[in-house]
Amino acid sequence: MRALVVEELGEPARLRERNEPQAADDRLVLDVVAAPLNPADVSIARGAFFAGHPPLPYVVGIEAVARSAGGELVYTCLDGLGLSRDGAIAERCVASRDALVPVPATVDPALAAALGTAGLAAWIPLTRRTQVRPDDVVLILAATGTVGLVAVQTAKLLGAARVVAVGRSAPRLATARAYGADAVVELAGQEDLAGAYLRACDGVRPTLIFDPLWGQPAVAALEAAAHFARVIQLGQGAAAEASVPSGLIRGKGLDILGYTNVILPFEELAAGYAELVGHAAAGRIHLEVERVPLDDAADAWRRQLDGVGSKLVICP
Repeated sequence: MRALVVEELGEPARLRERNEPQAADDRLVLDVVAAPLNPADVSIARGAFFAGHPPLPYVVGIEAVARSAGGELVYTCLDGLGLSRDGAIAERCVASRDALVPVPATVDPALAAALGTAGLAAWIPLTRRTQVRPDDVVLILAATGTVGLVAVQTAKLLGAARVVAVGRSAPRLATARAYGADAVVELAGQEDLAGAYLRACDGVRPTLIFDPLWGQPAVAALEAAAHFARVIQLGQGAAAEASVPSGLIRGKGLDILGYTNVILPFEELAAGYAELVGHAAAGRIHLEVERVPLDDAADAWRRQLDGVGSKLVICP
């Protein structure tokens, strides 16, 4: 079968022929319908992901929407998929029987796939790690990425008083506005970033900060934050380290809440995924995806390395 394969860490993934995957007592072979490219896939392929990488060479892809032998459409992730064993960007993949979530027939499989890892990274922390309250002023960093755009919609859906989207791309910030953001902040050219955040928050200090960036944008958000604000930290898109004065945390009584999908039980991810895809089926969550045939997967991988704005979903 054809698959997108990493042969050496740090080298581009390439389309290759692989042996057909084999079923086992606790695992099924699935026909892949849609498998998104994620920043985590790139991090794993560089050898930079905190949880390691599969033995080389390996098939990339940490999740997929696929069809079972019985014809059911399902979503699968975790159980080592694309992390400790071959992944899902291929014609077929293997998934644990206990790691499958039904996908409604009313949802586009490419959208259902795109809402997996990226969607859950927004939905679960905003519904479980903390909960959006009606009086919350929510500041969403990296709101121009897939995770951020889902976070904008989630905060609005859950009734936040005001949602402010922060990012580098003016066109994608316009998309965030279309998805419900009350105001936006473009990072480029800001001399007083904390002040820009406050102005966008209409002078009310944010009570909930959603941060996939860390680095200087996050420090400015902490400076702008209200007393007792909650900060969801789930990435390092701007920098892996940040210089944060101790007094900034304790002086405001901030709650710093770390989050990653990888450490959650599958049952919790499955419940969150069902909720999120249900909202998508009802037209309450939107996301533009770019469908890419498997023949063009290697080119899509290069685009992902360059930080493409749209969500790329490989459709074999």
